[in-house]
Amino acid sequence: MKSKSEPNWQPIRNLPLIAKLIDGQLTEAKRQYTTLLEARPKPYVLDDYMVQRVIRAYTEQLEFLWVYEKQLTKWKKEERLTSSQQSEISRLQKQLEHSRKILTDILTLAEEFKKGTIEKVMAKSDLKLGIEFLRSIKKPD
Repeated sequence: MKSKSEPNWQPIRNLPLIAKLIDGQLTEAKRQYTTLLEARPKPYVLDDYMVQRVIRAYTEQLEFLWVYEKQLTKWKKEERLTSSQQSEISRLQKQLEHSRKILTDILTLAEEFKKGTIEKVMAKSDLKLGIEFLRSIKKPD
């Protein structure tokens, strides 16, 4: 994990901005996860570069969640919050939990895809590909 330099903590008036960032990140991650699930049965449609790019981008997002978490915690502890601000902070903390799960799921899928990218398939001999294909055919009951 990269070293964590002290972020520029935001005043509570920036709660809507932070909410928009957290909600936007979660929405985008859900979309990406759905797209990756569609590729799961055919990982060979992805190349090594794309898989590495997904791993790099979503690892960075996962590693950044602590900043949002700490910001929300600081506001809860240090600010006089209205009831709507308290509710919004609680909602955003749940969003971050969901983000952590989705980002972890994306990274798990990407690691799975590394084994079957187009480069991995093209590196196999025709014999090996044929055997793998025959093993994948399900016998009727």
